[in-house]
Amino acid sequence: MSPIPRRSLLKAAAVAGAAAQFSWALGARDAQAAPRAEAADADPVALDWLEDGGLGAAPGSTVGVPWPKGAYEEDQTFALTDADGKAVPVQSWPIAYWPDGSLKWTAHAVGTGAGSGKLTLAAGSPAAPDKKVTVDKRGGTIDVSTGVITAKIGKSGSTLVKSVTRGSTEIAKNGRLVLIRQPELEDGDQGAEKYERFESAISDVTVEQDGPVRAVVRVDGKHRKGDRSWLPFSVRLYFYAGAESFRMVHTITFDGKQEPGKASGDFIRGLGVRFTVPMRDAAYDRHIRIGGDDTGLLREAVKGITGLRRDPGAAVQAAQFAGEKLPDPATWDQRVTTRLQYIPEWGDYTLAQLSADGFTLRKRTKKGYGWIAAGGGRRASGFGYVGGPSGGFAFGLRDFWEKHPAQLDIRDAHLDEAEVTLWLWSPEAQPMDLRFYHDGMDQDTYAEQLEGLNITYEDYEPEFGTPYGIARTSELLFWANESTPTPEKLAEQVAAVRVLPQLAAPPKHLVRVKVFGGLFSEPDRSTTAKARIEDHLDFLFTYYKDQVEMRRWYGFWDYGDFMHSYDTVRHQWRYDVGGYAWDNSELSPDLWLWFAYLRSGRSDIFRFAEALTRHTGEVDVYHLGQWAGLGTRHGVQHFADSAKQQRIANTTYRRYYYYLTADERVGDLMHANVDSDETFLVLDPIRKIRTEPYTPDRHALSIGFGTDWSGLVSAWLTEWERKGPKWEKAKARVLSTMETIAAQPNGFVQGSGLYDLDTGKFAVASAPVVSVSHLSAVFGLGELCAELIDLVDMPKFKEVYLDYCRYFNATKTEQAARYGSNFGSLLLFQGHSRLDAYAAVQTGDETLAKRAWTKFYSSDGYMESSPWKTEKLSGPVTLVAGSEANWVSSNDTALYGLAAIENLALLGDKMP
Repeated sequence: MSPIPRRSLLKAAAVAGAAAQFSWALGARDAQAAPRAEAADADPVALDWLEDGGLGAAPGSTVGVPWPKGAYEEDQTFALTDADGKAVPVQSWPIAYWPDGSLKWTAHAVGTGAGSGKLTLAAGSPAAPDKKVTVDKRGGTIDVSTGVITAKIGKSGSTLVKSVTRGSTEIAKNGRLVLIRQPELEDGDQGAEKYERFESAISDVTVEQDGPVRAVVRVDGKHRKGDRSWLPFSVRLYFYAGAESFRMVHTITFDGKQEPGKASGDFIRGLGVRFTVPMRDAAYDRHIRIGGDDTGLLREAVKGITGLRRDPGAAVQAAQFAGEKLPDPATWDQRVTTRLQYIPEWGDYTLAQLSADGFTLRKRTKKGYGWIAAGGGRRASGFGYVGGPSGGFAFGLRDFWEKHPAQLDIRDAHLDEAEVTLWLWSPEAQPMDLRFYHDGMDQDTYAEQLEGLNITYEDYEPEFGTPYGIARTSELLFWANESTPTPEKLAEQVAAVRVLPQLAAPPKHLVRVKVFGGLFSEPDRSTTAKARIEDHLDFLFTYYKDQVEMRRWYGFWDYGDFMHSYDTVRHQWRYDVGGYAWDNSELSPDLWLWFAYLRSGRSDIFRFAEALTRHTGEVDVYHLGQWAGLGTRHGVQHFADSAKQQRIANTTYRRYYYYLTADERVGDLMHANVDSDETFLVLDPIRKIRTEPYTPDRHALSIGFGTDWSGLVSAWLTEWERKGPKWEKAKARVLSTMETIAAQPNGFVQGSGLYDLDTGKFAVASAPVVSVSHLSAVFGLGELCAELIDLVDMPKFKEVYLDYCRYFNATKTEQAARYGSNFGSLLLFQGHSRLDAYAAVQTGDETLAKRAWTKFYSSDGYMESSPWKTEKLSGPVTLVAGSEANWVSSNDTALYGLAAIENLALLGDKMP
């Protein structure tokens, strides 16, 4: 999402050979796996890097690749080759299965031998790496070796990484998490000066993978001081064969107490990751490197011998700037050598990025002495290094300025041991204040609370605007260098921190395999009408990417999301107006962006969608407490609105990133939702508008077939196809709910049913009801049903879903003729045109095909007559110069984007 210069587009690789025919229908109606389909041929897949430069200095990359149904058995092995046909070591494992047990998605990890060019993946025997990743769990630590470095990971105590060695040299040690709590926060200052300092306390360590190319170790625990433990963390450490570096994925879940109107509570003053770095070289051979703008670097020594009144010699000065070991001082100009003790030693450095627009860099000799300014700039890379010719430690925090306030500290580099801290929340910033933003929560009755909805589009309820249980994930990289890297190598490490290299399968392969229901196709500009829609899709994505920059939608808790609606009078998004502020996945922008990537392979869209997925899956959803498994409707704060619902926690929004990258953290989020049907006992999502008496009953929970069920079934489907720990239960839930929705008198049009948590079935209503909402199908229901119909041979379910598709956009007369009454006043017809398109393809109904394009072009939403341009803005109209398209709203954008992409894929040959 950050405004990195656009890289080259991912080039679609030609898929050799003719596509084999295979069946897409499976007999799973009786909840048994279908007989195995006849194996289909699967051509080799050409993998490419999202951005130029390949793997660079990153430790490795992992990519997900889909396969046709029946193509490969579970035990199939895969081989990887480069453009010259040379074998590249690869580690492969299944991440999803078709119902017949064949491989649906596989993950493939590559290490340092991957290079920078295209790679070809095919069935075969994988090459073994020259330097394998090994994991030894036998002692008091878990020892992971990449063949170049070895990390000793603690099993208990406060230290996550006890040491990182390269050969016989210890490069870093005592890697732990640090937390500063501030108990009080007053207006006008930063509160009390009394801080509490917590460190990590390990509760559990799990080896999730043990090589030979990739190893993953997960460390869980809380931050502890004395008798108090809080702020749970989950840290994964990634190691790849032959790498001199490793990656950390760091997640915290907020479980502190902050109450609106109160100045005392759990305010985070600083949150970080800290390592100790042994310093063995002479002070003039100890090098400091700190990243500035782009690939810019501060390149200094603890004891500088350049710029002095006396010159030690040009070669000596050049060597120090290059980071090379200096010759014996006895060979220097003795006017310098004899006065070395008078040259200050600069042991401490701090780079603070407190906003998206500026960082400061300062240094001092040591604690207790004054700081001096060492520079500054706009957007630091988040990279640092400390060490010398005998070895050094490089470190970086991804999305450093985007997720401000962030900070890098180097301390005591002049002593035997330096200390480096990567602050995810800078201790120099205002403490983290997550209190609810106003006193509307004091309303006593639902009627009063709904008045907030009537005026600001956000309703309030006491104690619901809480951050308790929200989470945030950060990514860090660490290098154990054998000596101070060259400027060129440092630039590669900086680049890896800024944009983590990612392998990807080409759109042509994703389209051919028909992943995610086969609802997208590659961009096609072969006709004027198609080209115009492609232009509109490009316009919308570019506009949102530019708005992120103009409006500064950055920050630790905000980065990745964007706003919901625009205030045309103020020329400003409605960031401070109730439910019009943060979007929180409303109407599925996540799906729009991932479909836009899947069909195009564009790296800029991938990075935008990646940031959105990291945000919405963590910040907009509760992971602890009574609402764990529920998300929060759009509002001024991501957790502010009292509507806690399945539709925001929807696993559908995470599936794309997971299957494309095999990211374990996102896998955790999806698995956590498997039992989220239990949340309906805790909270009735429509309690404020329900007119009839209702008490949650374990055997008769009122659950909607639209936004509720689509969120539940996506979690169940994903657990089933991943063969997760609860996959058999999840499979049964998928099939039983499909069957009992299909059995309703009016199918999906029935609207909702009484769900039994123990049986996983809906009670079949005794009488038909017509209850249709314009929201039911716009939170992933259509996309999920397309996948389910593709996976499960259940004709009655397909029939009732296609009926829903057929009649939503029908006339009221047609609705009444079919169901006895019409659907009432509906909205979002343009977005629902994709349901017409899907039903047209499934049934062969030309009338539906025509209606799909009619509704797309002439109903609500964006029209061909819309401006499709921006207007320039500058002061004094706006805070910063930029542009606006005051006719754009995020609801319409998501629906137009999805309708355009799906209609083109399904009915592109039937455009008017």
